Amino acid sequence: MKINAAAGKPANPSILVNVPKLVTAYYVVQPDPDAPSQRVIFGTSGHRGSSFDGAFNEWHILAITQAICDYRKQCKIDGPLFLGMDTHALSEPAFASAMEVLAANHVDVMLSGGTVYTPTPAVSHAILRYNKGRKTGLADGIVITPSHNPPEDGGFKYDPPEAGPAESQVTSWIESRANEFLRGRLSGVKRVPFAKA
Repeated sequence: MKINAAAGKPANPSILVNVPKLVTAYYVVQPDPDAPSQRVIFGTSGHRGSSFDGAFNEWHILAITQAICDYRKQCKIDGPLFLGMDTHALSEPAFASAMEVLAANHVDVMLSGGTVYTPTPAVSHAILRYNKGRKTGLADGIVITPSHNPPEDGGFKYDPPEAGPAESQVTSWIESRANEFLRGRLSGVKRVPFAKA
């Protein structure tokens, strides 16, 4: 096994992310829904990108979260939503944005005790445990992580009651609805202040 020459050494300044600028871009940059790279685009069950590129910003998370709330209502998913996140720099701001929309839509949110940092499999496990033996009141989840993507990226994934990655027809529906909200400048997105959420 070859060990990377940078292992065990301080990171080269050229690869470091300016976290304050990244987070500022999350709140300040508004995506252009006419630019394909700035629309909501789901890959493997989630949307990923950097706020520097206009691909993962507050409007994306507000729109996606409202789309998930609408999807839940349409499918009669009315149990709790398990919400987890990782330590990427954009996860905390995305968490706050998601909570504002989830609370405004009266979704019961379940968080990890002690810390909100949660590995993706823990959310899936919580959904499966909660739903075991249930036919109604099913839970689902959101995981805020870009997985293996670079530090400047954020990610937002939806886990349906089956607890695995959402199937393409689910993500296509959420993606389409979220992009409608972007085109409408967030008209129809319900939101309460984070402190109230």
